Amino acid sequence: MSDRDVFEYALLRVVPRVERGECFNAGVVVYCRAKSFVAARTHLDPAKLRALDPHADVAGVRAALGAVEGVCRGGEDAGQAGGDDAGRRFRWLIAPRSTVVQPGPVHTGLTGDPAAEVERLLDLLVR
Repeated sequence: MSDRDVFEYALLRVVPRVERGECFNAGVVVYCRAKSFVAARTHLDPAKLRALDPHADVAGVRAALGAVEGVCRGGEDAGQAGGDDAGRRFRWLIAPRSTVVQPGPVHTGLTGDPAAEVERLLDLLVR
């Protein structure tokens, strides 16, 4: 028996002008079914955002990224999804959408520590 579990993750992309399709990574969402774990960590680089759209709403984008983190935490502050289990919250967050904050494709891996995986992926793919 392995001490590692399967996990899934998706990058959160900021697409300041949806019609242009230009984007950059600003977060990651990690889900591990075996641990009933879902979490997101975000990091917004305002300079990158303004490079793609000088008139972008930095506070609005930051709020949208924060909302993703809130849905992952669940509870009353997560709105309607707050009472859902970790898997349903993850699936809701990774559903394709045409907004300024969009999920990328889902990838999989093995981990012994999903919380550490969130930080590792944020450092590797976002910062």
